[in-house]
Amino acid sequence: MKVSEILKERKGRPFASFEIVPPLKGSDGAKLVNMVRPLMEFRPPVLNFTAHTDEVEFVPNQDGSFKKVVVSKRPGTLAIVSVLAREFRDVEIVPHVICSGSSKEENERLLLDLHFIGIRNVMALRGDAGKGEKYFRPAEGGHSHSSSLVAQIKDMNAGLYLDKNMKDPVPTDFCIGVGAYPEKHIEAPNLETDIAMLKKKVDAGADYIITQMFFDNTKFFSFREKCRNAGIVIPIIPGIKPVSTIRQIQTLPQAFNLDLPQAFTSEIAFIRKNSSSDADFETKLYSFGIEWSVNQCKELVKSGVPAIHFYTMGKAENIRSIVSQVF
Repeated sequence: MKVSEILKERKGRPFASFEIVPPLKGSDGAKLVNMVRPLMEFRPPVLNFTAHTDEVEFVPNQDGSFKKVVVSKRPGTLAIVSVLAREFRDVEIVPHVICSGSSKEENERLLLDLHFIGIRNVMALRGDAGKGEKYFRPAEGGHSHSSSLVAQIKDMNAGLYLDKNMKDPVPTDFCIGVGAYPEKHIEAPNLETDIAMLKKKVDAGADYIITQMFFDNTKFFSFREKCRNAGIVIPIIPGIKPVSTIRQIQTLPQAFNLDLPQAFTSEIAFIRKNSSSDADFETKLYSFGIEWSVNQCKELVKSGVPAIHFYTMGKAENIRSIVSQVF
């Protein structure tokens, strides 16, 4: 079933969906399954998993020169889909398809293979800048923006392909999800410009939106209203991640261009002041992260969101605690 169909069928009955970061290359399918299985008690209708660009490393030769080596850090998309679809037959598996590191022809081949094995849902994303690069640069022959990737998938759904040598090609039938940023993308000059870029993705054929994580619901509510005023009427699903470590407090605002609300940071300062050690602080912070996310989610559900998307980052225990208290 397509995600758009699930959202329509479940209207008024929000659900939890989960995003998984696959294990590193060299693991086996069992490790991936064991990461996901604890979440299955909530019967999620949708399970996303991330895609990662191959990295380039320069390895020294004996003569002092360097050779360029492309390194894959995680298993390929088709391998991950195959494992998850076989193991969790009642869940729609949604792979991320990214512009980063891929040409349009490579995107087409991947999408054709996904459609061939029965996948009907994808998330179309631009992807991050390459390792060591400050700004995103498309691969040679690749998409500069996810809106053009969405347009390519929409063309494929109409039976229009880059490869003109295919005989009697069958149109694909993908439901397309896209990402959005309640506090704007780090490269956007302002939120209004970012929403205009989101509208391009919607006009190109996106079926629903999942937002980046945020910790202040007022930012999401304002973003949602601005989207509706801009003519974006497709479902908008908020993305949530609980803070669980000291390091995340420091890195998340920078990595994802988000604010931590004053009430949030004040409570963390209070917890730190009343902790006997770093270990005690970490334990209390973990519990606070769950509590904050539970309150966020309850307010979001009350506001009428169609679903809540949880960024698990490979860890499930705190997510399980949150979902069990909300749904």
